[in-house]
Amino acid sequence: MEENGNGDRGQDPSGRLVFRKVDCCDASALRAVFEEFAPKGGFDAAVHFAGLKAVGESKLIPLDYYAVNIGATWTLLKLMEEYGCRSIVFSSSATVYGLAKDEKAKLKETDEVGVTITNCYGRTKYMIENILVDFHGSHALRGEEGKGWSVAILRYFNPAGAHPSGKMGEDPSGVPNNLMPFVAQVAVGRRPHVTVFGKDYDTPDGTGVRDYLHVMDLADGHVAALRYLEGNNGKSGKEKLNVFNLGTGTGTSVLEMIDAMGKAVGKPIPSVDGPRRPGDVTIYVADPSLAKEEMGWTAKKNLDDMCNDLWSWQMKNPNGYIDA
Repeated sequence: MEENGNGDRGQDPSGRLVFRKVDCCDASALRAVFEEFAPKGGFDAAVHFAGLKAVGESKLIPLDYYAVNIGATWTLLKLMEEYGCRSIVFSSSATVYGLAKDEKAKLKETDEVGVTITNCYGRTKYMIENILVDFHGSHALRGEEGKGWSVAILRYFNPAGAHPSGKMGEDPSGVPNNLMPFVAQVAVGRRPHVTVFGKDYDTPDGTGVRDYLHVMDLADGHVAALRYLEGNNGKSGKEKLNVFNLGTGTGTSVLEMIDAMGKAVGKPIPSVDGPRRPGDVTIYVADPSLAKEEMGWTAKKNLDDMCNDLWSWQMKNPNGYIDA
């Protein structure tokens, strides 16, 4: 959340960012954070990432996903409304599109969502998007002038990479659900090989194609969304509900990703062939043109940047990250 008041926002006198570790499903604990900062002017906006996010896991423990993802959002919105913080950027997902009618077409924000979602995780994101749509519209229906919400829903395509310093990166607990961290763990010797699930897709090399987005570009997308909601980029999404794809618009196949990581590592990444997985689609690529047109945001980093930065992180943390 972004703190109101004069001076440096969200920082203590030493210049460090203020951090509070709180479960967003715990209404009392989250209320205490709002109360703590209320005397300083409260918060201007919230960027809502809190939730469970593993597609495969969501099929095994769906009640947990509905309880956590939707419950955290409900609690946050209730407290934001109560404390006068009415601007939110929500971390949604490209999974809301489900199975596209034309798999080779780039996905647009106006494409159908919610109908063919193949997993519980994606359905929770779709439900939260609907909660935000209904909640946003309710203020106008009640005639509450000046109390309208500013909402930006960001549909991520496949985030990948790490901080260029190698000091911050992703260390999934258990078996990674995403391709890049799995490949990195193979490269560092934590796993024997990558399994390529399906080599008979209608793509140039027969493997599935995805739109990978560097995490630093993703972070910039959230900053751009906040500026857009406040009109600090020359345009304004204030008191509007906005939906944006965050992706590069460029597809990369599984084999291309493995080869690119091998290039970053300096040696081939071992892989074995496996069968297709149920629900996997051929091509999933964003049309990110609306984010550029409205927010002035475009992805700047390419596949080599993602692989080099991820490998830098993995080399410095070969056995995983240990919080000292």
